[in-house]
Amino acid sequence: MNMSVTVLELSGILDGIRGNELRREVSSIVEKGTDILLLDLKEVKFIDSSGLGALVSAMQMVRKAEGKLFVCSISDQVRMLFELTKMDRIFQTFADQEEFNRKVLAMQN
Repeated sequence: MNMSVTVLELSGILDGIRGNELRREVSSIVEKGTDILLLDLKEVKFIDSSGLGALVSAMQMVRKAEGKLFVCSISDQVRMLFELTKMDRIFQTFADQEEFNRKVLAMQN
C-alpha cells in the first residue's frame, strides 16, 4: 500500500494570521488527498492561542479526511506550551523528520 505523505515546514510565529494561512494550506493538502501530514515546527519560535487553535483545526481536517497528522521538531518553548495545554496528548510528536520516518513510515511499508 502506497501512502501519500506531505511535510509542511512552518516558521516564525504561529499566530492568528499565520494560523489562517495554515488552515488554508492544510485544507488544500487534504483536498489533494494526502494520507499523512507531518508539520515540522523546527523554525517556529512561538505559538499563541490562535496558533494552537489552527493546529487543532488542522488535526480535525486531516482526521475528517481519514488521514493522520503528526508534529516534529518542536522547540522546548513549544513543548512546554503543548504540555501546559495538554496538546501533547492530542498530537503525536517526534524529535525530527528522521525519527518520524523511522517510526511511522517504516511501519507503513
